[in-house]
Amino acid sequence: MAEKPQPVKVLYCPVCSLPAEYCEFGPDFEKCKPWLTKNAPELYPDLLKEANEKEAEKVSEQLQSVGISSASTDVAASTAQSGEASSSKQEEVKRLPGGKIKKKEKQEVVIEKVVRNRRKCITIVKGLDLFGVKLSDASKKLGKKFATGASVVKGPTEKEQIDVQGDIAYDIVDFLTETWPDVPESAIFFIEDGKKVPAA
Repeated sequence: MAEKPQPVKVLYCPVCSLPAEYCEFGPDFEKCKPWLTKNAPELYPDLLKEANEKEAEKVSEQLQSVGISSASTDVAASTAQSGEASSSKQEEVKRLPGGKIKKKEKQEVVIEKVVRNRRKCITIVKGLDLFGVKLSDASKKLGKKFATGASVVKGPTEKEQIDVQGDIAYDIVDFLTETWPDVPESAIFFIEDGKKVPAA
């Protein structure tokens, strides 16, 4: 007579509650890694290598940070001070993914007239939000003043702008400076033939 098959004992991860073989497909594989390296190293030999490399890096950093003489402590103190200075500089300059530096935006209002369907104009106002102006309130005021439709939309650069129906570029500079005194006339620019021209 054949032997009865024995039940298989499955090792479950306490972090994601999946069998250990399926942890890499679970929602929190990064959180599971420490438990897996400790309890199931044979399933993920790469994790064991990563853990050993990290430990080696930590040990080498500790060895480098420990000074032997007083001269090395002076060097460590000076590097700590320069590290604080560089961290303050890093706070001023934001870095984007890929190491690109995000420049601080200039406070300026850009007004652009776009013609569509040969005869209909839209006046686009960008940058009012940089002066602390709430765009929804500004679009309502512009719509009432010029008796046209005005709305807040996202532009091609994913920044919000105000689209006003009609060609109102002739009066908009005076209206902006009167309604919002924080917006100086020197900070208002028109885009004409692809060039930025100051309104003043």
